[in-house]
Amino acid sequence: MITVHHLNHSRSQRVLWLLEELGLPYEIRHYKRDAQTMLAPPELKAVHPLGKSPVISDGDVVVAESGAIVEYLVETYGNGRLKPDAGDTAARRRYTYWLHYAEGSAMPLLLMALVFGRLAKPPMPALLRPLASMIADGVQKAYLDPQLRLHLDYLEDELTAGGWFAGDAFSAADIQMSFPLEAALSRGALGERHTHLKAFLARIHDRPAYRRALDKGGPYELLR
Repeated sequence: MITVHHLNHSRSQRVLWLLEELGLPYEIRHYKRDAQTMLAPPELKAVHPLGKSPVISDGDVVVAESGAIVEYLVETYGNGRLKPDAGDTAARRRYTYWLHYAEGSAMPLLLMALVFGRLAKPPMPALLRPLASMIADGVQKAYLDPQLRLHLDYLEDELTAGGWFAGDAFSAADIQMSFPLEAALSRGALGERHTHLKAFLARIHDRPAYRRALDKGGPYELLR
C-alpha cells in the first residue's frame, strides 16, 4: 500500500491528485505545520531525514521530492498513462523539462518572494523592521518582480499552442506545474495578460480527480 505523508497546505496535495488520476489505492498520514514557524513537524524526520513533505512510502521504498515521486508513480504504476508516448520524442522532452522546471526554476522565485515579503514582520525586532523593509523592497523591485514577470510571460507563451504543457494531452507534467501556478495566482502575480495560465488552472480545478484529492487531503491554502 502506498502511504502519502501529507503535510497540510503543501506540495503533497499534488501527489494525492496524481494518485487519484491513476486510480491507485493509498492511505494518508496527516501532519500539521507548526503554527508559529509554518515548518513541518519533527515527526516527519522518522520518515525521511530532511523531515519535509512530500514523501511517500511504498513498502520498503521511500521517495521524497515532488518530481521524483511523480516519476516513480508514473513509471511504476502508470502503465503508459499520464506521459507522452515513447515515440513522440518532442513531447517526451517537453514532459521531462516541465517536470524539472516546476521545482528547479519556478518555485525558487516564488519562495524567495514569500521570504522577502515576510522579512520586515515578526519575529524581526521592531527596531530593525524599517531596514528589513527597505532591503526586501529593493530585492523585490530589482530582482524578484522582473524575474517573475519573465517566467510567467514565458509560461503564458508556452501554453498558446495548446492547453497542456507536454503536448495536446493532459499529463503528469501538468500536475507538477500546478503548484507554482497556483502559488503565483494566490500571490497576485498573474495579470490580465495571463489568460492561458488562468484557463489552465480553471481546467485542472474542474478535474474530478483534483476535487477528490482536495476532499481527502483536507483544506488547501497556499502560504502567503
